[in-house]
Amino acid sequence: MAKKKILPRTLDLLRARVPQWRNAGMLRYARLRAYLLRQPPLRRGVLLLGLAGAALFALLLLYVLVLIPTTPGIKDLQQARTAQASTILSADGVELANFSQRQQERIRLAQVSPFVIQALIATEDRRFYQHHGIDFRRTAGAILHTVGGDAQGGSTITQQLARNLFPEEIGRSRSVSRKLKEAVTAFKIERAYSKDQILETYLNTVPFLYNAFGIEMAARTYFDKSAAQLNVLESATLVGMLKGTQYYNPVLNPERALERRNVVLAQMHKQGNLRDAQYQSLLKKPLRVRFHRQYEQSDTAETHFTAHVRKWLIEWADQNDYDLQLDGLIVHTTLDAGLQQAALRAVERQANALQNIADVEWAHSGASVMSTSTAAYAGMRQRVEPFRYFWDTHGALQDSLIRESAEYKKALEAGASAADAFKKLQADRSFIARLRAAKTRLEAGFVALDPNSGEVRAWVGSRDFERDQFDHVAQAERQPGSTFKPIVYGAALEKGLRPDRPYRDSVIDIRAADGSVWRPTDMSGSSGKTMTLRQGLIYSKNTITAQVMQDVGLPAIVKLARAVGIKQSKLAQVPSLALGTSPVTLLEMVSAYSTIAAQGEYRQPVFIKSISDRNGKVLASFDTKSQRAMSSASAVELIDMMRGVVNQGTGQAVKSRFGIAADIAGKTGTTQNNTDGWFILMHPNLVAGAWVGFNDARVTMRSNYWGQGGHNAVLVVGDFFRSALNARKIDARALFPGGRLPPAAAPAAAEPAPEDWADQLRALQPEQGPALMPQSGPDARMETDSAGRPFIDVPTPPAAVEPLPETLPASQ
Repeated sequence: MAKKKILPRTLDLLRARVPQWRNAGMLRYARLRAYLLRQPPLRRGVLLLGLAGAALFALLLLYVLVLIPTTPGIKDLQQARTAQASTILSADGVELANFSQRQQERIRLAQVSPFVIQALIATEDRRFYQHHGIDFRRTAGAILHTVGGDAQGGSTITQQLARNLFPEEIGRSRSVSRKLKEAVTAFKIERAYSKDQILETYLNTVPFLYNAFGIEMAARTYFDKSAAQLNVLESATLVGMLKGTQYYNPVLNPERALERRNVVLAQMHKQGNLRDAQYQSLLKKPLRVRFHRQYEQSDTAETHFTAHVRKWLIEWADQNDYDLQLDGLIVHTTLDAGLQQAALRAVERQANALQNIADVEWAHSGASVMSTSTAAYAGMRQRVEPFRYFWDTHGALQDSLIRESAEYKKALEAGASAADAFKKLQADRSFIARLRAAKTRLEAGFVALDPNSGEVRAWVGSRDFERDQFDHVAQAERQPGSTFKPIVYGAALEKGLRPDRPYRDSVIDIRAADGSVWRPTDMSGSSGKTMTLRQGLIYSKNTITAQVMQDVGLPAIVKLARAVGIKQSKLAQVPSLALGTSPVTLLEMVSAYSTIAAQGEYRQPVFIKSISDRNGKVLASFDTKSQRAMSSASAVELIDMMRGVVNQGTGQAVKSRFGIAADIAGKTGTTQNNTDGWFILMHPNLVAGAWVGFNDARVTMRSNYWGQGGHNAVLVVGDFFRSALNARKIDARALFPGGRLPPAAAPAAAEPAPEDWADQLRALQPEQGPALMPQSGPDARMETDSAGRPFIDVPTPPAAVEPLPETLPASQ
């Protein structure tokens, strides 16, 4: 009851006092106004400015007091913010890789070149040891210059450190609020750390592009040395980048970087770090950069796909001001974890089988084809010395490989004579064994795309990423051989040529633009009989394809190749292009087949769906718009022709060996001397392709049977598709337009017994395409004639190969 009586009395008292206060305030205002009016105009203006400044200062002080509890505290400073690495996920949420802190190597201040510290203080913060986080004199000067139109930064090293450590808390935008937050945090840093600790922390956290953080990684990236070894010019270059890493990037903008380096040298000279003569001499020195990008290591197993994603992400993060090691980005890729595992198993299993075949067939001088059973070679592999016969008959090649080796070049650099270096390495059994093993290791690449979206579903760049980082999907450019032929026939359909158009299977002379004559042939010769355009593709006839090329014209073929997906690789407009002599990447070829499978709609391959922050907010999303590359009618007709390849032509093994019963179409490819084996298979839901060969094109499969894409690369693709269908990753009942489901297939037959190889050989005819263009790879080579022109070697077909019916060509 007492409280109820007190409250009304208090309210009454306040109501009585408010008018008094208002009157007192008005009285003070009136007195101040009268005082100001009595003053001379000049003094009155000064007083008004002073009052306004005092009010503004009071407001700023109040805002700073508000910021103190909201800016990072001592605990945050001591922890230097708990970093969260960005993560790469598959489409179904499986972690593929992450960006760890290992890219940023922290070192002590004593391990940093003194030139770096001198350059940093002279350029960024001359009074570093005098202020307590903020240089008020420099700040005032920066404000005056900015007002005068010459924008300058006034941040001290401590303020920059605050921004580097806490970019999210302080913010990235240029504003008064950010500057005040920097100042408050800088004061806290100065209270928590000594000056040397601040310098050490700053130099360990400052970004230098290419996802390199800290002076140690910067020294390794731009000069391939440690921070302790940096000389004065290198130190000035790196410190000069701090004003704008992109703008003063010495790799991409060397002129700007040189100019900025000399500005830093001038500041060092001004501060007494450089003598006059030394300074003048250094100004004349060129900018010398030894760029060596430091790639991140992940706790998860690295693959060619994640390496490809990392490379792209580093560029994206640099352009969008994100830290892949600290910002905790979530990268959602298009890769299907289940299909990726199926691809890895297929490459491992089938490449190992093909390695056994190569090891055995090159081990002795007898007949090369011993069996069509991969299992038979696995048993023989234990009883032979791999590639013994190859090295016995290729002594000159081994000598060349010795002279091309890094060990040989290192010996020459050390002062050894060419003869002594060669003789020593030739006698080194351990070195020769390593050299031979590396050169005779068979490699493979595999990639699978969704033709309806362009999304990458599986990607295997080699048999083992740890052993061979060279990516045979997106990096290696190899001759595609007959896998290029569907583009030729597609251009013919686009021009109006019908699948039943007749051609004569005979050798013709084709004169190139330079006057040379080209005579394309097939391994098993020409029959002289008439066959259709459709049959020319099904049986991969070089003689027919060359005539189709003449009817269509090279410009139309190149135009279609570009439209369907071969965007980057150079396509030489020479007649042999029709037979696949211009090197391309596996990714480009599978993309081209995806366009065909999508009924002529091209979609650029996509490997990242979206990028979100650690809280799930989507920062960027990626998709690809379809572009009409060829008419739907031509694409559907071409698909039907390529059905014939797997039903009755060179790609039958994908059905006979793996029992795949689905609406599929594809094409095999083989290049000169069995150097490259290709197979690409199309399904309405998925398009997959494989390449098989050796990194050094001078090493090849020995037999014409196992050297064919229809017998080697087809194993990888068939194995993968069988797993995908069994796991129901793709719809076995999906159809292309005009397609129909084949009869239910019996389970795939077991590998034939060794004595049955002749029957198998008759069922699977070889194909061979001439190679007229050089390969592209880590150890690519090309043989030429005395005039420097690449020559064609058309081997004799095996005697066991039976001719096809007389109305059809006698080779694929």
